[in-house]
Amino acid sequence: MTATHTLESLLVSSHRLTRIAAQSTGSSVSSATWSALSVLSTDGPHRVGDLAKAARISQPGMTKLVQSLAEDEWVVRIADVEDSRAWLIAISDKGRAALAGWRVELAGAMAPLFDDLDDEGWRVLERAAQIMGERTARSAVAA
Repeated sequence: MTATHTLESLLVSSHRLTRIAAQSTGSSVSSATWSALSVLSTDGPHRVGDLAKAARISQPGMTKLVQSLAEDEWVVRIADVEDSRAWLIAISDKGRAALAGWRVELAGAMAPLFDDLDDEGWRVLERAAQIMGERTARSAVAA
């Protein structure tokens, strides 16, 4: 398998895994919500337009989502020190807790799919997760 095919397989499988996990939880919270909170959690505060771009949501959609998230106290608006006319959106402690709970719920939903994995399989997955985490963290810093 070539490097391109391996990366393609990882991408397809990770998207499928996330989709299956989300569907199996039965949660009514939108994937856009979790996407926005994930961006804010890993990359820090964003302006609404930048958050929309990072989460791959339209700006009007993100504006509406941020309003809802603020009402639920999952995000807070903070003044942008670089532009007094602008606001930054940051994840709140309540939003961080909700995201952490969602991730635990997703992992729990997928546990039966991996119940029969042996120790070597777990070592491979752990190493793959470590590599992917390192590479994507580096990419976020460079962006």
